[in-house]
Amino acid sequence: MYGGDEVSAIVIDLGSHTCKAGYAGEDAPKAVFPSAVGSVDEMEVDNPDNPEDNSGSAPDLKSKGKRKLYVGSQALGFRRDHMEVISPIRDGMVVDWDIVENIWDHAFRECLLIDPKEHPMLLAEPCSNTQQQREKAAEIMFEKYQVPALFLAKNAVLTSFASGRATSLVVDSGGGLTTVAPVHDGYVLQKAVCTSPIGGGILTDCLIKSLEQKGITIKPRYSFKRKEIRPGEFQTVDLDFPDTTESYKLYCQRAIASDIKECVSRAPDTPYDDSSYSNIPTTSYELPDGQIIEVGADRFKIPDIIFNPSLVQTIPGMESFAETAASLRGLPQMVIDSINKCDVDIRRELFSSILLAGGTASMQQLKERLEKDLLEESPQAARVKVLASGNATERRFSVWIGGSILASLGSFQQMWFSKSEYEEHGASYVQRKCP
Repeated sequence: MYGGDEVSAIVIDLGSHTCKAGYAGEDAPKAVFPSAVGSVDEMEVDNPDNPEDNSGSAPDLKSKGKRKLYVGSQALGFRRDHMEVISPIRDGMVVDWDIVENIWDHAFRECLLIDPKEHPMLLAEPCSNTQQQREKAAEIMFEKYQVPALFLAKNAVLTSFASGRATSLVVDSGGGLTTVAPVHDGYVLQKAVCTSPIGGGILTDCLIKSLEQKGITIKPRYSFKRKEIRPGEFQTVDLDFPDTTESYKLYCQRAIASDIKECVSRAPDTPYDDSSYSNIPTTSYELPDGQIIEVGADRFKIPDIIFNPSLVQTIPGMESFAETAASLRGLPQMVIDSINKCDVDIRRELFSSILLAGGTASMQQLKERLEKDLLEESPQAARVKVLASGNATERRFSVWIGGSILASLGSFQQMWFSKSEYEEHGASYVQRKCP
């Protein structure tokens, strides 16, 4: 047992889009930065005296295996030649542990300014995490960072705790995927978890393609500069950087497109079809380069992909994903399938506490639409209640907030997987300590 009451724990939620880190007991994470990192192969940079490469050499640039990694929104926002943008997470699973270590380093050393040796760590993990992944995380935390204690908690459980419930159906829709997981008395019912690869990332890509089809290209921030010719009048000058990688350009375009998506889109009240939404009033949005675009039907079409994935097939340029989309279920269907896989006795309770979490789930009108669709599909006896916490911040960070609540509970302190236990039993003991 670990008795670390006097020093506060650190809670880290590494999602497929952003990494959230902060102190337990606080109401929001201190550090929020992208999970993607910039990577420059050292071979390509021939001239070491090039000032542009040295200017950004902040302490968070680690060279490993001949590549230099740039972590954090500031390091990523600076355009570098040959910098690729790569993400350590695919389908909610960590695929590159080296990048994850760099992300953790950045969180501890640059953002929170702490020594990991002194703080217990609570890590949020996806419901479908494998034993091998958990052991790897425990090994890095204890061996490399020498943390005094560790706990791995499931995303869905933390979201449930954040809203003060032990039993609920958690619908977590983030950047990389959407997961529907029933939580009962603080444990995830694994057999009933449903996942779908449709998350904010797919919606953002659909929006980019849909705008391109209308002849609107999003210019990344680095590709132009605006100068004021007369007060209030700007002229945009294109800049050319031939060595910018395709992935960095896409990363910058996605950042802008995802802001358009967050600003103008909202889930439609009824299933989307071209005829009824063709003459909908448009909303204007000013792109960074000064051109003002009008977003019409796409405001409703893009979010509706969550409810009806086959809409992806109508978007030109998304063919690669369209094959998968045909076989995917919409969100209401996933919720019902998940509840039906649970024990008969708890179904009513799950129907009446469906929790929305994650960035994509905080889209306007999504809660109302999901509730409406579920009322039509669900059995008569069920009282359907979709709960979404008041503000978007709480919804985006609900996993982190749940972790913050859990790690600061007095009754939780005996649950930690301590360093001495790790040394005695090895990494596989994490399966026993963290259910």
